[in-house]
Amino acid sequence: MNDSVLTIPLPQLAIAFIPAALVIVILFKWSLQANTAIYALARMLGQLLLIGYLLSYIFDTESAWIVLAVLMVMVAAASWIALRTVSLDRKRLYFFSLLSIAVGGGVTLLTVSQAVLAIEPFYLPRYLVPLAGMVFANAMNAVSLAADRLQAELARDTPWLEARNTALNAAMIPNINTLFAVGLVSLPGMMTGQILSGISPLIAVRYQIMVMCMIFAAAGLSTALFLVLVRNHRWVAVGKQTT
Repeated sequence: MNDSVLTIPLPQLAIAFIPAALVIVILFKWSLQANTAIYALARMLGQLLLIGYLLSYIFDTESAWIVLAVLMVMVAAASWIALRTVSLDRKRLYFFSLLSIAVGGGVTLLTVSQAVLAIEPFYLPRYLVPLAGMVFANAMNAVSLAADRLQAELARDTPWLEARNTALNAAMIPNINTLFAVGLVSLPGMMTGQILSGISPLIAVRYQIMVMCMIFAAAGLSTALFLVLVRNHRWVAVGKQTT
């Protein structure tokens, strides 16, 4: 196979924003959140350019502490963003979100990096940082969906166990749908990237299987732990204490 990777010139990269601009126009015409979408695109651009330079430094580092610090920042940010749609006191819930994502995602990341890939050294940033990004991002999304759904269910006086189960089910729907669709409807980003870089599809498939199990586990473990912690600490939903 061809092992060369196509380099995207900046003028051609700018063309990718044309379809995105069309969506912005539609949002503006329909009086929807066009400003939010523009801000999100601008923030995405700035964050990715910054992380590109940062990763170049991190990948060359030989310090485990720097890598661990990066993972801590990822967890802290993901835990806060996960509560973005919750109308209750986010500061009160932050500890639950932080502990859930750190433990659920951390256990999954540790299993994959040390048992499946057996990377050496254990903090090898070229593997650990991208994998951590996938793990914590999926845990973040799942916890966010669960928290939002749980709040809605409790506001309707749904019994706790039913509300908890509904929240977990809602949080896992995107991941389960992805499991059904992978290979039939979509080729996920990691697999596509590896194939484009010249790696054999058979090898790319192995990595993708690992990734699918990883993100499913991270989402499920983190969400379940979050729901357990919330119940144990009697989360107040819409000013009402659960019983």
